[in-house]
Formats: sequence, C-alpha cells, structure tokens
Amino acid sequence: MEIDRAIRESADRRLQTKYRNAVYVIQRAFALYPFKEVAFSFNGGKDSTVLLHLLRAGYYLHQDNTESCKGDELSCIQNCPIRTIYFESPCAFPEIDSFTFDTASMYGLQLERIQSDFKSGLEELMKEKPTKAIFIGTRIGDPNAIGQEQFSPSSTGWPPFMRVNPILDWSYRDVWSFILTCKVKYCSLYDQGYTSIGSIYDTVPNALLSMSDSSGPKGSFKPAYMLLDGRLERAGRTKRSASKTDKKTDCVATLDNGGVSVDAGTCTASIIVIGDEILFGTAEEKLGSALCKKLHGIGWQVSHISVVPNEIDSVAEEVELRKSTTDMVFIFGALGPLPSDVSLAGVAKAFGVRLAPDEEFEEYLRKFIGNDYTGDRNEMALLPEGITELLHHETLPVPLIKCKNVIVMAATNGDELETQWSCLLDLPETPISVKAPFFSLHLTTLLSDVETAKVLSKLSIEFPDIHKVCHRNSRNGSLMISFIAKDKGRLDAATERFFNSFPEGSFSKVV
Repeated sequence: MEIDRAIRESADRRLQTKYRNAVYVIQRAFALYPFKEVAFSFNGGKDSTVLLHLLRAGYYLHQDNTESCKGDELSCIQNCPIRTIYFESPCAFPEIDSFTFDTASMYGLQLERIQSDFKSGLEELMKEKPTKAIFIGTRIGDPNAIGQEQFSPSSTGWPPFMRVNPILDWSYRDVWSFILTCKVKYCSLYDQGYTSIGSIYDTVPNALLSMSDSSGPKGSFKPAYMLLDGRLERAGRTKRSASKTDKKTDCVATLDNGGVSVDAGTCTASIIVIGDEILFGTAEEKLGSALCKKLHGIGWQVSHISVVPNEIDSVAEEVELRKSTTDMVFIFGALGPLPSDVSLAGVAKAFGVRLAPDEEFEEYLRKFIGNDYTGDRNEMALLPEGITELLHHETLPVPLIKCKNVIVMAATNGDELETQWSCLLDLPETPISVKAPFFSLHLTTLLSDVETAKVLSKLSIEFPDIHKVCHRNSRNGSLMISFIAKDKGRLDAATERFFNSFPEGSFSKVV
C-alpha cells in the first residue's frame, strides 16, 4: 500500500511514530465496531485529508490481517469504502467543495452530504443509519480538542457515538510532513497561502506567508507548508466588515480559541502573583502594581490582585475564581524548570485539562536556552492541552503563553514587563484592546480625614460612577484624594461639587 510504504521508507522517525500510533487507533476502531456503523467526518481540509489517507492505510492493514482482501487487492489498496459525512455550507470555498467531491470519487468514499449544522445533521443521520463511531480529524490546539482522548464519547446532549481522534497528538508540522512525504493531493487553497480554512467570510491567506517584492509577485503567498510556526496557522482567520459578516447568518457557526470578547465598554482584569518569597517577606511585589498602571493607561480597570503560594492547588483555585469574573487574568511568577514553578500546572487544573508537550514551544526554548538549562527541558515545554496559544513577537526570544483568557507573563522585573507589555499590545491579533481612557484629577490637602469624609460620602451617593481614592503616605502627611472616571463631564461635575463644599484654597492639584 503506497501510504504505508512511503512512511516506512521515510527517514523521519517522528512521522513514523505518529503514523504507527494513528494507524493503531484506526485498526482498533475497526476491530471494535462493525464497519458499516463507522463513519468519517470529512471537510476537505488538510487535517481530514491526512486522516483520509491514514484510514486507507488502516483499512488496508486491517483487511490484510483478516485476509478478506484476497481477490480484490487493487480495490483494497486504492479504496476505503467508509461512510463519509460532509456538511455542506453556502459559506464554503468552491475549492473545498470541488476537492471533497473529487476525492470521494477517487477513493470510493460513500459520501453523505448534510446541509445543516453538525449536531442536527448527526441526529437526522443516526435516525436513518446506526452509527457507533465517527473518525474526526481533531488535533490538540483545536478549539474543540479540550479534554478529548483518542477515544472520547460524544458530549452530553449530543447523539451518542464514540469520537475517534487518530491524529489528536499531531502538530501542524506533522500534518504537512505526512502530506509531502506521501505525495497526496490536497486542496489548492493551501498553495495560495491559506493555512486554516473556515468560511469564505472569515478566512484569508496567512499574512505571515506573504511574499515581498524581492521574493515573489506582489500580493502572492507562499504555500501553507512553509509556515514555520504551526501555532500561527489560524492567523488567517479574520473578521470582515459588518456588511459581509451579516451574510454569515446562514452559515454554520465556528468556534474560536476560547478568547473573551473585550471590544466594548470598560474591560476588567485580575492579576495573580505567585510567590512564596513575597508571602514570607523576602521579596517585594512590584510587578502587579506596575501592570495596574499599564492597564489603567489603556482604559482597563483592575478588579483584583492577589498573591498566592507556589502550590498547584492554590494557583488553580485562584485562577478558577478569576477566569470567569474578569475579561483577562494576568499571572506573574512560577514559570520555569524549578519544582516551585507551578503556574502552568495550576492553570491546566483550573481549566480541567492536562499538560501536554508542545513541540513549537520546545523549539523556541531550545533556541533560547540551548544546552544551558536547569532541570528537564521537555518538562518546560509542557503546556495546558488544547487551550494554549503562543503569543510570539519578534522582540521576544520566547512567546508569551495565553490559555483562553489567562495570560502567563514571563517578566521578573520592570524592564522585562515593559518589553513584554509593549509586544503584547503590538501583536497583529492582540488579545488586549485599547479602550476609552480614564480621566482623573489628583488633589492634596492638609484637611483631616474627618473633615473630608462627610462630603466624600455624599458624593458617593450622587456620583456612584466616579472612583474616589484616598490615601496618606504617612500618618502626618498630606491627604491624597483622586477622582477617576470614564466620563469627563461627570468627573468635572463631581469635582466642582467637591470644591464648592470647602473654603477656597483647601486643595492643591497634583500634576
């Protein structure tokens, strides 16, 4: 069989291991379930194309083992007559439709075309044809990969079937390694710079593959397999203008990578600092307060800042509390090879996922650290499975780590924070949106707390939207009062009312 032979003759030992493991899963599924009650979800993309040819290889090896292929060997080598589900959509690229139909014809797939969403389509399909297992081309890093195993029952509320994920542990690099090694046909869009294909309204060629004037014609793109960082394969997924996105009402909704929308109003953030050294008083906490200023500077409000010990459960509990109550959670500390570096394990536990090896991140670490590292470098490349996005900027030697709406900052001092924060805002698809600024007025007075308290209490009732912050640097020092708000008109009205309640000259403005 040509696929099996191409892999065996390859010098890529990693690919050989991935292939053997995937084919084992496929053969196991064929042994567990009647062939007529097994289906394959095919969408014409690169992942399902790889899965198709793995199924062909697995089917051939399964038939060879059962000796049921004798007399029709050519058909067994070429075809895999598995029931194949294709969800048609008016939003699909014509090239995807064309490739899917041509491929089904070429390999004798029993194509069952469904024109509804995945769940409804499965419900109708399974009423007509019993289906116990469905092969799916899900990979770690996909939005729906969280918590899945190679054999995973369907989710609650869905029709009951076994999801079989033979390429769950494959990377973007593995997928293209297989396609190029086996010389199989794939959708032509991938030669035009598309790296992850959704609908015609949310997918464009990946800008990272754009050719400069010196390397190719203007407006042209390198093929998808030339993308160096597989973590950026979804960089071609974009949002179009409202006039175009309105057309998506007839399309099947797609999942994103778990980000939290932070487009309107005031965004809130939580900051978690991990450090026994702070709790034992051997070091001061400075990064949290510095980040507060930076967030405030772009119109964000910090609702909570906490310091927790270097314990996985403590980190997990704090992340669990904050990840659903604020738009973004920032974590400092406990990132590295030491036994006390538990930040990522805590994040993984909070989201109910495992830590899994990430080869792209390991490659960054290898280039950055080389052979000079403490501990096990492989363990440093274990990231929360299925929810991790690497935020890479050319200025950073190692990407920042984002897990849904949690960002793990690698900064250990003010200068590093300054660099990482600037890079974070400079990313083409930054998760941090700049909001309407806060307006503020800072005052100082020699009046006592008692003299100002009554007026401030009345202002709190009349102007509940105005933040009023009071503090003294020392017991006998001046009282500092700050008024902070998003609405400048309201701020002016509140401060005027405050000034009019005291004798002229009672306050001095602080620049």
